[in-house]
Amino acid sequence: MLAGLLFLIPAAFFVYGMARDRRRLSNAVWLGIALVMLLLFLADAGQDNPLVSLPLLLAFAVALVGLLLLPLALLANGVVMVRREGRSLGNLLSLLAGLALLAEMAYFAWGITQPNDWIRGSAIGLFLVSAYIAFLFVSLLLYSVIYGRTGRRHGFDGIVVLGAGLIGDRVPKLLANRLDRAMRLYRRDREAGRTPVIVVSGGQGSDEKVSEAFAMRRYLLERGLPDEDVVMEDQATTTEENLRYSKALLAERGLNGRVVAVTNNYHVFRTAVLSRKQGLRLQVIGAPTAWYFVPSAFLREFVALLVRNPVVHGLACAVLMAGGLALTQIG
Repeated sequence: MLAGLLFLIPAAFFVYGMARDRRRLSNAVWLGIALVMLLLFLADAGQDNPLVSLPLLLAFAVALVGLLLLPLALLANGVVMVRREGRSLGNLLSLLAGLALLAEMAYFAWGITQPNDWIRGSAIGLFLVSAYIAFLFVSLLLYSVIYGRTGRRHGFDGIVVLGAGLIGDRVPKLLANRLDRAMRLYRRDREAGRTPVIVVSGGQGSDEKVSEAFAMRRYLLERGLPDEDVVMEDQATTTEENLRYSKALLAERGLNGRVVAVTNNYHVFRTAVLSRKQGLRLQVIGAPTAWYFVPSAFLREFVALLVRNPVVHGLACAVLMAGGLALTQIG
């Protein structure tokens, strides 16, 4: 009974948060807590029921194997990223995460066998911190999928396409996917009798021959979109500026209704969080991304969301670390 109540409380907060604003970061946390409570409830209910306990044991075994293989998968992905995309810090994230996980596992396995209380405590504390970060990561990943698959898919007055890096003056595949998704949204609304405006947003980087907005607009016009329906915003250098400047351009045209921003799927939820922070009423839709690019890209998004609340997460990690140390001192 208690386990069921502990599931219903966070589940209710999750549903309420979704109904109020799907862009709330707390929705992801409530989803994670609700799922943990649900697993505890099922484990309690399955103690005397093999129809419940056996699937749970199987799921636990699969999760354990997945956890053990995760560092190797991240290392392999890191190698692929370096080979295909270069050695930037962002491209090295999955490789670094894999090495960090292997190091943490090794330290935990060694540390808990040591007679020194401080070593054992630090091993337990690091394990608890890792579990906390893993909980947040999985919660955000699951909620990002939910956010990306829900919400309106037509009936927009404005479509904002967020820029990404160019190759000289050429639109690369990552950015082309965003533009192709925007074109599908545009044509669907045109067929329904609406006349949405597309805003292509992105400034010019130091290694780019033209602005991202110029190259994006050219890409759309070459594929048959009317000149008057594609507007350039060529000053933005960050996602926040993409959203703010593009919404201002639409407002100048009297388009204050439904607006959608188009980016790649790994970037959807953080874009939604940023739009909420700026008080902008818009939805975000994702475009496909190459499979090998997603792990590093989502890790980058995860880190960016974490650093939005450094004090909260820092305190949580400090408490967990202190708790691990305290356990060995009490024992």
